[in-house]
Amino acid sequence: MPAPVLVLGLGNDILSDDAAGLLVAAAVRERLAGEPDIDVRATTEMGLTLLDEIAGREAVVLVDSVQTGRAPPGHLHEIGPEELSTVLTTSPHFLGVGETLALGQRLGLAMPRQLRIFAIEVHDPFTVGTHLTPAVQQAVPTIAERVAEQARAFAAISIPAGISE
Repeated sequence: MPAPVLVLGLGNDILSDDAAGLLVAAAVRERLAGEPDIDVRATTEMGLTLLDEIAGREAVVLVDSVQTGRAPPGHLHEIGPEELSTVLTTSPHFLGVGETLALGQRLGLAMPRQLRIFAIEVHDPFTVGTHLTPAVQQAVPTIAERVAEQARAFAAISIPAGISE
């Protein structure tokens, strides 16, 4: 049985800043090592393949890059499920999260009751390269700490104190 809480970093590790979600997931994995109720994963998959990752989880924290042009690189946008239909972005991973969740529900899959999306404003998600731009790289540790904090909060809700599996 999967851990009730999933932290899922999305991205492409050869497209400069698009790797931000993957690197945040790696940093979060270090912070949450040994927490049995939280699973931290990273994937380069997108769209409907995310159903395999998120179905059956109580709570999901998604981390991805986004380029809105409305905030400086390294800025963290925190988005709840109620805001998904109003978010317009250029990230190939972030687009369609709302639709993917709705499809999972329509198919009768056990979808997360809690969801938080952390979208990292990036400078360059399209140039082939294996390094983040400086502002995004500098933001990774702070973002990783915030994501870990959210995952712990979801775990506390998913598994009430005093109850073990």
